[in-house]
Formats: sequence, structure tokens, C-alpha cells
Amino acid sequence: MISNSFHILLAMKSFKLCYLFPILVLSFLVLTFPLITASISLFRGDSFSVKDDSDFITSPQKTFTCGFYPLGNTNAYYFGIWYTKSKEKTVVWTAKQDRPVNIQDSKLTLRKNGALELTDVDDTIVWQTNTTSFDIERAELLESGNLVLRNRQGDILWQSFDLPTDTLLPHQFFTKNHRLMPPLRKGGISPGYFSLYFDSDNVLRMIYDGPQVSSIYWPNPDGDPYWNGRTSQNSTRLAYFDGMGRFFSSDRLQFNVSDMGFGILRRMTIDTDGNLRVYSLDNSTGLWKISWQAVAQACVVHGICGRFSICTYVTEPKCTCPPGYQMVNASDWSQGCRPMFRSRSLFDSEHVKFVEIPNVDYWGFDLNATVSFSLGSCKALCLDDPNCRAFVYRRNGAGTCYTKGILFNGYRSPGFPGSVFLKVPMNLSTSESGHLILDHGADGKCGSSSEDVLFGSPSMYVMDFKKVKWIYPYLFCSTLGGIEILFFVLGWWALFSKHGIPASIEDGYKMVSSTQFRRFTYTELKKATKNFKVELGRGGSGAVYKGVLADGRAVAVKKLANDQFQEEFLAEMTTIGRINHMHLVRMWGFCSEGRHQLLVYEYVENSSLDRHIFNMDFLGWEQRYAVALGTAKGLAYLHHECLEWVIHCDVKPENILLDGEFEPKISDFGLAKLSQRGGPGSDFTKIRGTKGYMAPEWALNQPITAKVDVYAFGIVILEMVKGSRLSSWVVDDDGECDHEQESQLGVFVRMVKRKIQSGEDSWVEKIVDPRLEGKFSKNQTVTLIKIGLSCVEQDRNKRPTMASVVQTLLDCEDEITQLT
Repeated sequence: MISNSFHILLAMKSFKLCYLFPILVLSFLVLTFPLITASISLFRGDSFSVKDDSDFITSPQKTFTCGFYPLGNTNAYYFGIWYTKSKEKTVVWTAKQDRPVNIQDSKLTLRKNGALELTDVDDTIVWQTNTTSFDIERAELLESGNLVLRNRQGDILWQSFDLPTDTLLPHQFFTKNHRLMPPLRKGGISPGYFSLYFDSDNVLRMIYDGPQVSSIYWPNPDGDPYWNGRTSQNSTRLAYFDGMGRFFSSDRLQFNVSDMGFGILRRMTIDTDGNLRVYSLDNSTGLWKISWQAVAQACVVHGICGRFSICTYVTEPKCTCPPGYQMVNASDWSQGCRPMFRSRSLFDSEHVKFVEIPNVDYWGFDLNATVSFSLGSCKALCLDDPNCRAFVYRRNGAGTCYTKGILFNGYRSPGFPGSVFLKVPMNLSTSESGHLILDHGADGKCGSSSEDVLFGSPSMYVMDFKKVKWIYPYLFCSTLGGIEILFFVLGWWALFSKHGIPASIEDGYKMVSSTQFRRFTYTELKKATKNFKVELGRGGSGAVYKGVLADGRAVAVKKLANDQFQEEFLAEMTTIGRINHMHLVRMWGFCSEGRHQLLVYEYVENSSLDRHIFNMDFLGWEQRYAVALGTAKGLAYLHHECLEWVIHCDVKPENILLDGEFEPKISDFGLAKLSQRGGPGSDFTKIRGTKGYMAPEWALNQPITAKVDVYAFGIVILEMVKGSRLSSWVVDDDGECDHEQESQLGVFVRMVKRKIQSGEDSWVEKIVDPRLEGKFSKNQTVTLIKIGLSCVEQDRNKRPTMASVVQTLLDCEDEITQLT
């Protein structure tokens, strides 16, 4: 009996100890975890890694957090400061708003020389402070949200409050040297066109500064500073708001927020729609609410709908194109509309008419303003002026006429006592009374399309913390079981894996299985190509044949030469199979049977660009410009918009195909470099690309980035302008390629730069393809040449990104029909 009781007691103690051990471990980890993940200071010589989610600084009361955060669902990261307690982890400051870094090995370091430095994966310095000559000891994040650098005495020698981005915090001074500027779109990296700043007359203003026009919209530009309750008679330019929510400015602008009082977290932000707002944090929900805004009527913000378009406020601002115009970009209203007719057709006054749109006004850019003018006289005034695109007629008793040279800041209001009369060609099919359709075939919401990405969303920060917190307690208990599972999985793979298709291809196949992408048999493709009868072309990795599938689709079948190009096969399959863009060749499937490796693409009718530039069957100027723009859009998509960053590595005219409408499609990703999130760096086992289009980085053994594609694109567009090759090398008398001599590209670039610097008037005509016989847009030509020259810079850091190239080309796109 005593023995049994002893055993029972021992078992109970063992039972308690068994359960007590994990609890003790859990308690230890929970108590120590905050010490591991958060720090108060970054000391000289220390660094933060973008890969480590535990590397960040918090303010003393944890109101703010400073560290790395992701740019949407990509491997791009920013270094910045955000509100810790807000549900959406709202970002209030970014070190380099237009330049994120890669998740691979990028880091922030407080150098021993005193500089706080942000470096990318290739050790490129993206951003740094100008504190190398100071005795900096540490970096701290203050409770105010201010990131500061202190010396040993505790003096602040640098602070983030001196470099605001799009947000002003309480007690942060805003001066003449500062400018608040939002990104172009939420979740994007390009800088926007709206900004808050102190003007030269000491008045605080907001301006739309776009690629084509600039326009101040706050305070009301119809009145002077005194009419708006401001003053320019002051010697300082200073503004701030305090902890109670009271705003003060040296130009006498003052206001109080609707929930004025202490104890509320606030921020002042200029949003992507161009409006300046003060937000207050609701502690119970973690959400922000608007407690003040500068512009009550959203359509008053200039540029919100872009050129030619009209903003209408219903429950929210909506954009639309007027009759005779269409959207430039179906997903971005900020780019506005374009005419569906030739602009030169408006010069003939006998073949134009006017279309009236009631209650619509275009603010600013008046050619003429006349009071007490009849409607007929106003119409005649616009007819006689070739620069007049429309006129606004106000029926305010006497009648006022405003002729317009630029149609911008269109605004429709039921209370506006007048109409705009658009000048359009007589043969354009429109109603004499313009009727606006708000959605116009697309989402009419004003401004740039928003990406469904929130900076620092809970899925990026909170969930990772919880995962770590729960993994630690179970780590010890699951180690042995994990080892057993690993052996089991390896054995299962060895016995039952599909040997006919590599695992990476199988993964890619699964990712696109919901589309028409599929695996073909060799017999199917042999039949589709009639035993590979019609050869479309041949490259270094194999030949391409025309075929017709059983469902009637015309395809191009690429037959890889042999097994040594397995790497190209894997790259093309996993890359193109997951990517779909109008300017990229679509991949329908693949075949892998023994030594037979084939890729199946959509068939592109008009072959490659080289056959339409360097041969007698050449493209006109409009088509060339469209090809340049489309190719740039395709590359920009690969570089900036894919979930993975893709580098093509072999951009050349032969890899730019033209469809039935001569729209470009980039092909041949066999040499592409796919940079996956968390994958290897930009290391290549061999040189890739085509000689003549390869960037200097290849020869100099430097890290390969997307700038190699930018370099090749620059050569391509210069060749399109010139109409002949620039990618071949100068040869000596024996016909041998002389690498010591300068390439044709180098000779051309030096010659063009010399002509530009000399101010020669006719240099453009001497460069453009003579077969065009002068039928080209001079402005567009200069734009293409300047882009090309910047793209082929030897220093890759001086080359533009493809996103900026696209924007520059779009700015000139409306001039396609305005040929010299």
C-alpha cells in the first residue's frame, strides 16, 4: 500500500515536471523576447539588416518604431519611421522615398566616421547623413518620432525632423527649406506632383507641379494673400502644430483641429490626392480619422484628373473625358485624356465646330478674358485664334468670355453659371451638347490608381511576431520529430518524384495552371509544326518554328538545341509562364521529354524589330515612337511591377517582336535573370547577352542589375532614330574586330553630345533616319535621343530607371501626330 502510494506520488510529480518545463521555457522566452527584438539606440559601428525582422529602434514609450518595412508584395524595402500603435502601422518618414533597397543583404549602418548610411545589396550607398566630421556616438528615436544622432555629450547633431517627406508631426518645425510631397500613388516609389511649401512671398501654399503644367490651388488662387486671410509682409517662413492640435504659421494661417486637446496622437499629411489633412488616432480601434483638411471640395485640387479631363464631385470625386477625348491610361486618371483627332485639324476654322458642356469650367491658362461679350463674339474670337482649344462663357448677366490655350483643371459644378465650348473637327461624331459619362469605361475615381498595399500592414509585422512567439516554445519539443519527418520526406521524394520534369519547372507549372499554360507532348508539337517545317528564326539556344495547335491557335515553338541549355529552359519556363503583360510575349506551355526541350509561345505576326528598322520595309515615325514606348513599358513592368524582379539581359531589336498592329512584345527570356525574394544575389556563372548591346558591367565583373537592360534599351532606341546599327564594332583593314578602337556607339554618342553643346540648329535632321524624309516629330526625336544618351552612360548610377523613361516618353506621346 505504501509502495503503491509512493509510485503514484512520484508519477504525479513527474507529470507536473513534464508540463512545468515547457511553461518555464515559455515564460523565459516571453520575458526575454522584447529585449531581443527591440533596442533603444544604434551605436557607432553597429548595423541593421533588412533580412532581420528583429532589427529596429523604438521610442521610449514605444509610440514610434524605426526600421525596415516592405514595399507591397515585393522584395523592395524602405527604411523609415512609423506609428507603432496604429492598426495600419502608418509611416511618417522615409530615408529615401524614391529609392527602396533589396531584401538581400541591404542594411543601415552607423559608421565609425559618424555617418548613418543606407546601402543596397550591391553595397551602393542609397542614402547617408552629412555627419562624417562629427563625433557621433549613437542614433536614437525620440518619443516625438524624431530620429536623432547624438555625440558623447548628448547634443543632437542631426535629426529626421529636418528632412520631412509627406508628413509633419506635432512640434516639428516646417520652414522655407522644407517641402512635403506624397508619392505618385499609394504604395509607389515615384515622387508625386503635389507639394506643400513656403513660396517666395512667404505664403504657405500647395501646388500641382506636373510634367506639363504647374498650378497653385491652395489657398484659393482667385484671391490675393490678404483675401485668403494671409499676409506676405513677414520676414520669416515657419509653421508647426502643437500637442493640442493648434496650427500656427508665420503667414497668419491658424486653425484648430476638430478634436482639440492633449493626449491624442496626430499627424499632418499631404495625401496622394493633393489634399492636406490632419489625422487623429482612435486608440480603441487603432484607426485614423480626419480632424481637419485644407480643401473641402476635392475637385478644387488642380491636376487631380489630369490634362483635358473633367472632375465631377458626387459622393466622391470622379474623372471623365470630354467628348472627342479618351483616357491616356485606363488605370491612372492623373495622366488625363488625349484627343481622338489630329491637333492640327483645329487650325482650319472652316472645318471645326464647338461642343457645349454645361456647368463646366477649366481653371486658368486663359488666352483672353473679356467682360460684356456676346456668345457669338466669343466663339468668333476662339475660331480666329489657332492656339485656342476651347472657350468658357459665363452667363452672369453681362456675359464673360475666357478663351483657353490649355485645358487643365476641369471642374463640373451644378452651381457654375456657364459652359465650356470645346473646339473639335467638324467630322468628329459628337453630340452638340456634351454629355459626360462618369466612369467612361473605367473606374472614374480621380487620381492615380491605388495599389492594395499598406505600408507596414499587420500581416508584415504583427503576424511575424506571433509566429516567433509560438515557435520558440515548441522548438525544443519538435526538433527530434522534425528530423524524422525530414528523412521521411527525402525518402518519399527519392521513391516517387517525377523524374521526367525538374522540380522548379513543376513549381512554375502549378503557379500558372489556372491559365491556358500547359505541358505539351513532343508528338503534339511535332504535328503542330508539321515536323518543324517552317523556321521563323534561329538564336544561340535553338531554332523557332511556326505551328498551329489543335485548337487553332498559331504558335511559335522554340526547340532548344541540346541539354547544355537546360538553364535557359528553366529560366524561360519559370519566368514567362508566370508573367502576363501586353508588351511581353505570352508563353502557352512547354515540353520536356528526354532530350527534347521545347517552349511554346504566342505567334507574333510581324516578326522582329530589326527587320523593320534596318531593311527596306521600315517603320514610320509614329510606329517607331510607339515601339519605344511599349518596349519601355514592358521592361518597366519586369523591373518594377513583377512580384519578382526580372532582368532580361538580352534586350536587342531581334528580341522585340511586333504584332499585327505593330505593338511591341519583348521575347526571349532564355537569358533572363529572375531575382526571387530571399533568393541568391545578382551573381551570374557566365556572361550573358549579345555583343554590342552588353553593358560595361559584364566586362568589369561588377554586380549585374536592371541597369544592364537600361543600357541595351538606350542602344535600341538610338538605332531606331538613326535607322542603322550602332551595336557593331569598328574593324581594321584586315576585317578583324579591334577592341582597342572605339565602337560605333561611342563615336555616335560623342558626335551627338558635341552637336548639342555647339547649339547647332539642324543637328536633329542630320541624325534621324533619312528614309523618313523629314516626317517625324522633332520634340519626340530630341526626347528619344536624350533618353538614349542617358541610358548608355558608362556609370550605371547615372542611367535612369525604366519607370522614369516611361514617364518621360508618355509626356511627349500626345505629339505623335504633330510631325515636322
